[in-house]
Amino acid sequence: MKSFRIPPLTDTMLTDEILALKKNKDAIILAHYYQTSDIQDIADYVGDSLGLSQQAAKTDADIIVFAGVHFMAETAKILNPAKKVVLPDLAASCSLAEGCHPDDFERFLRLYPDHKVISYVNCSAEIKAMSDVICTSANAEKIVNSFPKTQPLIFAPDKNLGHYINQKTDRNMVLWDGACMVHEAFSIEKILMLQKEHPDAKFIAHPESEKHILSVASYIGSTTEMINYAVENPTQKFIVATEAGILHKMQQMVPDKTLIPAPANEDNHCACAECAFMKMNSLEKLYLCLKDESPEIILPEQIITRALLPLQRMLDISK
Repeated sequence: MKSFRIPPLTDTMLTDEILALKKNKDAIILAHYYQTSDIQDIADYVGDSLGLSQQAAKTDADIIVFAGVHFMAETAKILNPAKKVVLPDLAASCSLAEGCHPDDFERFLRLYPDHKVISYVNCSAEIKAMSDVICTSANAEKIVNSFPKTQPLIFAPDKNLGHYINQKTDRNMVLWDGACMVHEAFSIEKILMLQKEHPDAKFIAHPESEKHILSVASYIGSTTEMINYAVENPTQKFIVATEAGILHKMQQMVPDKTLIPAPANEDNHCACAECAFMKMNSLEKLYLCLKDESPEIILPEQIITRALLPLQRMLDISK
């Protein structure tokens, strides 16, 4: 008896299936700028952590498909506890979130009982539940400035973003010792060489980058702010220091401008900076998670209740 192998679905077929499932299941697809271009192109909304949080908070969809990493899908679930939230690959984590374990963080907080806690959104639901307010790179300065200068603060888990915001706000926040492996992969030597090769280019960088990278940047901003800067600035060429996935949307916004990804260190697997976790999601996994409504994000009710307060504070301050 002959056996027949079912041929794999093509990208076009997957796209058609995803669109049909999305309509039938009343689902919304949220994607981060660092996702692959095919996922960005099929998403209902593509944005940074702040924009994605705001979209998740206001959606009427029954199912949220989060094309991003685990902490982002958790955030959507916290903001929508009654909705089903699914993630294409449950193993899509984050070096910042993994580097801040709840038990370790709890011990750390005991050392600073008088401090308020500002946690960067790149952390687990448990860390959010221990925080007074959450921030993103787009609103971190505004969140910090919402506290009086006399209030001692803890900033976690990104020390590079924390150091940058300390400088911007003239603060001395206590910083958790964590960093994004992608934004620490940039090579200052290669960037300086690129700047010599392209003296007409503006070098723009994400504030998760190390301070020696930020020190040579013409502009520092979140992913959305970097895109807006490229759109609004008359410069025709940009060297871009953040995860390379941003270049897809940025190039769509500035089709006539030249975008050069900032180079990574020699030991990095890619000439540019890529997040292996972000790239774990694929069009096929997106299709399967929508079809099967799995893997689903499940969080304890008490964590959702506690983590919702600092997230809502962030959203209220960011209005």
